[in-house]
Amino acid sequence: MPSGTILVINCGSSSIKFALVNPDAQAFALSGLAERLGSPDAVLHWQAAGQKHTRAIATADHRAALAQLLPLVQQAAGEQLLGIGHRVVHGGEHFTSASLINPQTLAAIRQTAPLAPLHNPANLQGIEAALALFPELPQVAVFDTAFHQSLPEHAYRYALPEVLYREHGVRRYGFHGTSHRYVSLRAAELSGLPVTDSSWLSAHLGNGCSTCAIVNGQSRDTSMGLTPLEGLAMGTRSGDVDPNLFGHLSRTLDWSLEQIEHMLNHDSGLLGLSGLSNDMRSLEQARAKGHPGATLAIEVFCYRLAKSLAAMGCALPRLDGLIFTGGIGENSALVRSKTLEHLQLLNLRLDPAANLACVGGNSGPIELQGHTRVLVIATNEERQIALDTLAAINTVALPN
Repeated sequence: MPSGTILVINCGSSSIKFALVNPDAQAFALSGLAERLGSPDAVLHWQAAGQKHTRAIATADHRAALAQLLPLVQQAAGEQLLGIGHRVVHGGEHFTSASLINPQTLAAIRQTAPLAPLHNPANLQGIEAALALFPELPQVAVFDTAFHQSLPEHAYRYALPEVLYREHGVRRYGFHGTSHRYVSLRAAELSGLPVTDSSWLSAHLGNGCSTCAIVNGQSRDTSMGLTPLEGLAMGTRSGDVDPNLFGHLSRTLDWSLEQIEHMLNHDSGLLGLSGLSNDMRSLEQARAKGHPGATLAIEVFCYRLAKSLAAMGCALPRLDGLIFTGGIGENSALVRSKTLEHLQLLNLRLDPAANLACVGGNSGPIELQGHTRVLVIATNEERQIALDTLAAINTVALPN
């Protein structure tokens, strides 16, 4: 694979997260965030050579923000910029791996937009802006859903009429694929196991949360579904609820579909249960002071997580280890401990001292000696996107 750097871009509806990644280097040469785009308060934050910088870019849209970023990238990368990797949330069934961006790729991303109306249009904005500003560079789309396209049909199909799947794509897709893939590869490496002969449970825990069963480097089941709402209790998302809740709230409270969807996505999860916050750090502090809502929210979060991990075990031939990652997974010793209290049937026990030590960027094994492996691994989606982008560029560059 050629040596050089990849600009990784992750576009939201009003933000651009970016990093300049050299897979041979641990630190990013450049990273940052453009936020509040399209408003008078639009601002660009970046870090390079250990220095932090901020620049006001009032009313800048995605293209204007990327234009501000261009000289910073050129200065940091020099002549070594090989391409651009774009995070795209939903690839539907079109994409099983990263794809070089061309008219066909763009058309497929647009076609999939109804499955991710809050994400794919924003991802497209970033892609189109980058194509205009960097027309000479190869650009690659890396999909959150691609890693989960290895799910067997019995894992991804809903028990719904066939026509909804065949004509409308209603099935389970899964998300956080880049993160689950990265940490499972690291887990095999750290444990001295071949990727192609290893089985893992992975818990990506942040404001959005999901679990995944990974066998021989491939996703075999995951907790998120058609949308990122299915599965675990999350920061503001409910996770699984009785589907008839929609009808019940409509009949009894006269709520509209939009009201119910907003409640389930933005007012539920840790925030809804606690009545306080969607931030696990705040909830742990409140729990320590006896706040009943915070205590309940953490209990529900951990129990639902344990149930999901146990269910994911159905997809594994054996269990080589459990991985915790994401902001909560990497930093909450309490969540890890309380979750594993519910998983004693899987021979999972924590070493209390090791568990407490794995916070603030410290990673490593935290299991009690003689019990199934448990690892805390810092995710690095930007690095995985860069690796996937380089692989896609390299594949196209290979001679016939």
